[in-house]
Amino acid sequence: MIDIEKTIRQYLSEVIHMSLATSMNNKPWVCEVHFVFDKDLNIYFRSKPSRRHSKEIAQNNSVAGNIVSQHTVGEKVRGVYFEGKAELLQNIDNKHPAYKLYCQRFNRGEEILEEANNQEDGHKFYKISVKKFYLFDSRESSPGQKYELEWGK
Repeated sequence: MIDIEKTIRQYLSEVIHMSLATSMNNKPWVCEVHFVFDKDLNIYFRSKPSRRHSKEIAQNNSVAGNIVSQHTVGEKVRGVYFEGKAELLQNIDNKHPAYKLYCQRFNRGEEILEEANNQEDGHKFYKISVKKFYLFDSRESSPGQKYELEWGK
């Protein structure tokens, strides 16, 4: 039996971008963003408030997404999917996990903190509190299986 949480944690550390789905007025939208995650599997990303997905989060914070690396034909696939609530983070400082994790993973520095706090339409930090993860796996499961993991710790 596959350890779902362990597999998700390991996979998230291997992939740097995710597809993020938002919706407003019954019209869905999807975009790609770079992400980081903390020990509680909260997902953080940066985006400008003027982007469509950011505007939609301000109106409807229910989001979904997937984290999938590119696969080649015939390769055994794995992907992580999630549902959760997104929020714009306010008053980020250099001790906040979103900032620290982003700097560590993407080799960034104080400039992203300055942009977030000092530019009206600069890239801001967002947090996704995941309520449920889904793991599709054909690497350890044959045939491929879809697993669910209730979250929200």
